[in-house]
Amino acid sequence: MGEELAGSNAVWEFETDAVVIRYERGMRNSRLLQALGERRIPYAALAGVQLGSGRRGSVVLRTVPRQGADPLIEAANGQLKEAADPYRLVLPADSRLLAEYYADELRTAIGNLPEEAADRYLVSAPAAPQSFKAYDARASFDGETVSFRWSRTGASSAKWKAGDQHFPITSLYGVEWRAPEKLGGYLRLLPRDNVGGGAAGAVSAAGAPEDDPTAVVFGLGYGLVHESLPLAASVLGAVQRAVRK
Repeated sequence: MGEELAGSNAVWEFETDAVVIRYERGMRNSRLLQALGERRIPYAALAGVQLGSGRRGSVVLRTVPRQGADPLIEAANGQLKEAADPYRLVLPADSRLLAEYYADELRTAIGNLPEEAADRYLVSAPAAPQSFKAYDARASFDGETVSFRWSRTGASSAKWKAGDQHFPITSLYGVEWRAPEKLGGYLRLLPRDNVGGGAAGAVSAAGAPEDDPTAVVFGLGYGLVHESLPLAASVLGAVQRAVRK
C-alpha cells in the first residue's frame, strides 16, 4: 500500500507485506508503547481487523494478532490495559471513512492467511539488553543469560540463602509474567525441568514468588509494565530461537 495513517497514539505505515507501527511519545500516551518505539508487524502475524469507537467519539482501528505470533502479546497473556494495546490505533471522530478504507485494505492484505496459531514468532521481540528494578532484585537480560541480583532490603531470606541467580537461555522453557497493577505481580522464569504448560503464561511447579529464586516480585513503583514486559518478551524470543537451532 505504501501509505501512512496517523493517529493520536501511533502512526501506521503500510508496506507490501507488513504494517510498520511507530508509537507516539507524550504524557498522554502509554509508556509501554513509547518504550517499544517502533514495531514491524507482518500481515502473516494477523488474524483479523476490528473497527470500533473510543472515548469522545474517536474511531479505533485494531488489528488482531494471531495466537503465538507475537512474543510481547504471549508474555502479556491478556493483561494489558486498552491504552497499552500495541495493535490499536486511535483516530479522530471525523476519520471513520478513512478508517473503514484502511480496514478493508488490511483485510485484503491479510487475505486467506491461516487463522490457526502460528508455530513460531512472526513479530520480533524487544531487543536485548533489557533490565528493570523489581522490589526484591535487579533483573537483567543480556541476550544469553537472565540475571537476578537480590536487593538487601527487599529479598527474602530464602533468596539471600540461594544467592544471586543466573539463567542461561538454554536452561529455560518460558516465562510467567503477572502485571504489576495486579496484587502479587511478578516475573517468574520457567526452567526446562520445572514446567507445566506453554512457554508463556504456564503454571510453574515452584512455590510462592517471594521465596522462589526463579522469580522476582513487583510492588509500587517496581517491575513497571514498560520495563518488565519487554524483558519478559525478549526472553521468550531468545528461548524460541535457542530451541529452533
